[in-house]
Amino acid sequence: MNSQNPLFIPGPTNIPDTIRKACDMPVIDHRSAAFAEILNPARANVRAVLRSESAEIFLFTATGTAGWEVALTNTLSSGDRVLAVRNGMFSQRWVAMAERLGLDVLVIDVPWGEDIPAERIADALADDNGHAIKAVLATHNETATGVTSDIAAVRAAIDGAGHTALLFVDGVSSIGSMDFRMDDWGIDVAVAGSQKGFMLPSGLAILGFSAKAMAATEEAELNRVFLDVRDMAASYAKGGYPYTPAVGLLNGLRVSSAMLLEEGLANVFARHARIADGVRAAVAAWNLPLCAARPEICSDTVSAIRTPEGFDAGRIVDHAMAKYGVAFGVGLGQLAGKAFRIGHLGSLTDVMTLGGIAAAEMAMSDLGLPIRPGAGVAAAQEVYRADRPVRAAAA
Repeated sequence: MNSQNPLFIPGPTNIPDTIRKACDMPVIDHRSAAFAEILNPARANVRAVLRSESAEIFLFTATGTAGWEVALTNTLSSGDRVLAVRNGMFSQRWVAMAERLGLDVLVIDVPWGEDIPAERIADALADDNGHAIKAVLATHNETATGVTSDIAAVRAAIDGAGHTALLFVDGVSSIGSMDFRMDDWGIDVAVAGSQKGFMLPSGLAILGFSAKAMAATEEAELNRVFLDVRDMAASYAKGGYPYTPAVGLLNGLRVSSAMLLEEGLANVFARHARIADGVRAAVAAWNLPLCAARPEICSDTVSAIRTPEGFDAGRIVDHAMAKYGVAFGVGLGQLAGKAFRIGHLGSLTDVMTLGGIAAAEMAMSDLGLPIRPGAGVAAAQEVYRADRPVRAAAA
């Protein structure tokens, strides 16, 4: 793969040079005051990206999957019942983890390509008169299908049922790229990873805990050691870390989160929405269907594109890499061989995205699909040309 070609997978995403240089730093003593000057701003910036005034921010040297485990093990006890919606590969994996941890998982199954049905959550909670359900697991943006769900509606369903369940949200492929409001949406645990909207290498699990979630940590009895937020909180109070951290990644997070805030979250979200609109226009020009069942639930960070019956979509991904050095995402789970994915999040621009669309067109045309090279590019160009301010030339 040519290292100059941008990635078009839904994570890890492209790393800007500024962030790469921030990660490439000399070794420092992580028990010194110098480390606190990295850790404290990083946590404060992440809190702002989550749009929270008071969430406790935890940064583990781990991954988003570990973040799911942090949410479960720090707030629940063996045998506790949780309610989960399963509508794609990543929500499915969270369900599987909860089951392996000894939790009683009540699953609402939804066809892949659909979003979370808040009304079914409301019904399940209304039937739970004894409040046996301790938490609701919701995937904000299902990376396998390119579907975004309405988390505010999930919170409204919980509140409408008068239920006490905690709300856990997987925002791994949405936080830092799409509108996410921890406080306004009443989220108790938000889970993210470093390698997507934060534009970093993988290696950090990034979480926000509400006051209600923090209170639950005192009653939880599931085993946790490395992933114990109580140890983290005790160390943070002293400006430190309970074990040896990935200092370079944390410094990169300090810089990347500051870059997001400097760009302005509204501008970040608008950029992702515009880029996604261009990709969707290209897909329409190819006469290929998206996995997302309806336009209003299409993700602004990843598009899962179905290929014709009998055609192995994995061939597109393999060919694009082998011939053009461009990476696209394979179909996962039920979509393996039936779809490929274009990630359009993180450090991307309109012009970079046009290159990815062109590469996809060339690969599909090479493989005999009835794709006219230039059709998708032209459709995306019309989106990107519209309502774009022209910068004045420097004096």
